[in-house]
Amino acid sequence: MKQLFELYFAFLRIGGLTFGGGMAMLPMLKREVVEKYGWSTEEELLDIYAIGQCTPGIIAVNTATYIGYQQKGVPGSIFSTLGMITPSIIIITLIATILKNFIDLPIVLHALAGIRIAVCALMLQTVYSLAKTSIKNKLGLLIFLIGFLTATFTPVPTILLVILAAGIGIITYTRKADH
Repeated sequence: MKQLFELYFAFLRIGGLTFGGGMAMLPMLKREVVEKYGWSTEEELLDIYAIGQCTPGIIAVNTATYIGYQQKGVPGSIFSTLGMITPSIIIITLIATILKNFIDLPIVLHALAGIRIAVCALMLQTVYSLAKTSIKNKLGLLIFLIGFLTATFTPVPTILLVILAAGIGIITYTRKADH
């Protein structure tokens, strides 16, 4: 039971003190998961994080769930996930309660417009940094461009694009390995 609460509070700290998305939480994950508790090595943490990126949902929650499951099975995954989402639930509830009273003020509307712009900039920066580390050759660039254009300008479901890109990658690299 002690380790379940350690999982909860470790991910509560990470969830409450990490701003800026999945990449921003890596240093805290390393400090808590690798250095403080020794639940995984650095290499394992990066693998878990990569799996969290590939699976549907929020990277932080996926990573917490996986580490919790690795440590204490289903109860560990539940405690870790709850720890990770508790700060967000509290913050969103408080903001929604307070914002409801001030939403019509011009200063609040302008602030929200500014926040939307900042979020777009952060998302573009994340896409750029992921593209730099993920696109390793001409085929990867071609898959990226076709996927981006298809997702942007057609109603094709993105999950289908992910499955097709994975299939192309598997076929290509399997063929290379065979030769």
